[in-house]
Amino acid sequence: MLIGGRMVESASGRWLDSHNPANLEPIGRVPMADTADVAAAVEAALTAQKEWAAMDMNRRAALLLKFCDRLQERSDEILALEVADTGNTITPMRNDLANGLERLRYFVGIAYELKGQSVPSTAKNLHFTIREPYGVCARILAFNHPIYFALCGIGAPLMAGNAIILKPSEQSPLSASIFGEVAAEVLPAGIVSVVTGGQEAGEALVRHPRIKRLSFVGSARTGMAIQRTAAEVCVKHVSLELGGKNPFIVYPDAPAAKAAKAAVSGMNFGWQGQSCGSTSRLMVHADLYDEVVDEVAKSVGAIRVGDPFRDDSQMGPINSAAQFDKVRAAIASGIDDGARLLCGGKRPEGREFETGYWVEPTVFADVTPDMRIAREEIFGPVLSIMKWSTEEEMIEMANGVDLGLTAAVWTNDITKAMKTARALENGYVWINGVGAHVRGMPYGGYKNSGTGRERGLEEMISYTEEKSIHIML
Repeated sequence: MLIGGRMVESASGRWLDSHNPANLEPIGRVPMADTADVAAAVEAALTAQKEWAAMDMNRRAALLLKFCDRLQERSDEILALEVADTGNTITPMRNDLANGLERLRYFVGIAYELKGQSVPSTAKNLHFTIREPYGVCARILAFNHPIYFALCGIGAPLMAGNAIILKPSEQSPLSASIFGEVAAEVLPAGIVSVVTGGQEAGEALVRHPRIKRLSFVGSARTGMAIQRTAAEVCVKHVSLELGGKNPFIVYPDAPAAKAAKAAVSGMNFGWQGQSCGSTSRLMVHADLYDEVVDEVAKSVGAIRVGDPFRDDSQMGPINSAAQFDKVRAAIASGIDDGARLLCGGKRPEGREFETGYWVEPTVFADVTPDMRIAREEIFGPVLSIMKWSTEEEMIEMANGVDLGLTAAVWTNDITKAMKTARALENGYVWINGVGAHVRGMPYGGYKNSGTGRERGLEEMISYTEEKSIHIML
């Protein structure tokens, strides 16, 4: 892992093994960081950050663009490692590194918009604000898009003048080592650190008093635990991108076949449904319900599950044993609660699926709001289809969970579309679309889906503190 500009082992000498979820074969290991390793990373960051913050913006930009170029040169190596470590299929994963690099370059470009303001409060004096970096920041990343989240995670804090410490998920940690190797080659020592490991390393980052700005991507339960733990130590600025139980709403005037195809796309089966933005609740008006259900069942039933390294595979294995057990328990609860199983629900047949965390893409129909599969995030390839008749019923159903990340609304009536979008308690809404993440648009959730917004100028501003200065003339 990367600490102080060097690739090092853990102070304890312990290691964390990583296995391919498709066949459970060992594929690598990373250091198991502990509290001492985190402390060393913070000390290195404190030293490096002062010089980094004193750099002109164009110098920071040049170094990060060089980092992007070097990482791009290792793209094939990173892709192979990501597919083996996550179980995500190779075709969509080809875009992860490219999209992450684009996001980083985007933040390099907008950094010049980090401006203060003048305030004409009195006629004879000068009042203005400036923005200053927090100092040392930390990001704790999710397992589903390791290299993408790492790249997205460094642009805003670094261009704002901070040092950054990354902790990748212990479930998919391997690409972080390549990330660290390239950072050690290109960036000033200590300005970026990568600490790998489990809960001890994560908690050490959350508890360290010199880390005043912290970001986490993951489950709502872990996000709330981070808030509690951070508050025990000092006042921290914490932003959270958490889970979703996201509605895909189909009005009776929507094109049924097109909406059904989009609903399947919105489930992100190429990532085994392991995406916080997946639209896992398909809510269809009664007039179109049977037609949409049939179209979805056909599409999902035709998804090719197989070796994630094959270009024609459309879904791979679940990421880990814990997640595998969670998905199977959710499917069992759907059956027990009386939902109609349309397809999937079990381990695929065939010798290649006998070992590993394999689950068929699964669709339930006739799901009601009281069922567990309608209320809890599964984070797996399980789509629940629900029927509605009135707009009031639909809005109550859509907002009747404690999560509110994304939503999709399908209708040809712009008034209904906007009225529904305004009524939904979700932070990111698509109308007649799904899945797109447009550059510059802030991303984040309502309710227990998180706090703060990322991926736009708002994120970069959030990595600064505003200082007011008054000059008495």
